[in-house]
Amino acid sequence: MILLSAICVQKPVLAFQNAKLALERVLMNSGLTYSIVRPTAYFKSLSGQIDRLKRGKPFVVFGSGTLTACKPISDGDLSRFIVECLDDESRYNRVLPIGGPGDAITPIQQGEHLFRLLNREPRFHHVPIALLDTIVALLGGLGRIVPPLGEKAELARIARYYATESMLVLDPATGRYDASATPSAGSETLFDFYARLIEGNASTERGDHAIF
Repeated sequence: MILLSAICVQKPVLAFQNAKLALERVLMNSGLTYSIVRPTAYFKSLSGQIDRLKRGKPFVVFGSGTLTACKPISDGDLSRFIVECLDDESRYNRVLPIGGPGDAITPIQQGEHLFRLLNREPRFHHVPIALLDTIVALLGGLGRIVPPLGEKAELARIARYYATESMLVLDPATGRYDASATPSAGSETLFDFYARLIEGNASTERGDHAIF
């Protein structure tokens, strides 16, 4: 069995991360031959601000925009990696973190590249992490009285997590994320995908819970 998990379970603080880890443990103890695939980040999750920039708005980053980094992987490259797990015995009974090709990319670098593709002067709006903390605390408190706000509080916690944690392999000895230890697969980079999106040669479905 091949389980598609997520690299963020390395440092679980959210309900969905603990649920993913619980399922991983069930599979590991099942007696089945397994591969647990933990992708770093998806292209669609990092593509939500293009329309904003086209409308002349700044690229939004949290904090300095350099707090986090990731090695995102395309849907196609990830699909091929998963299928290859079927016949590659070296991937059996293993947890497999996987990212895309190239260096790790920060949010600032993502924005700078998009502005270059759009032939526009870079403009950034920096959102303080403390503001996210305030929103989480406020919604969490109100959620005890109005349950739907509790659900929004969890979404705010998720947003804060991704604003402050890199999607790379975590070194348990140092507690630091390590781009060089994060395996890569495939050939398409996030910047390749950005170019295709802007040219109209790609599209993305991001769902109801997209931040941007």
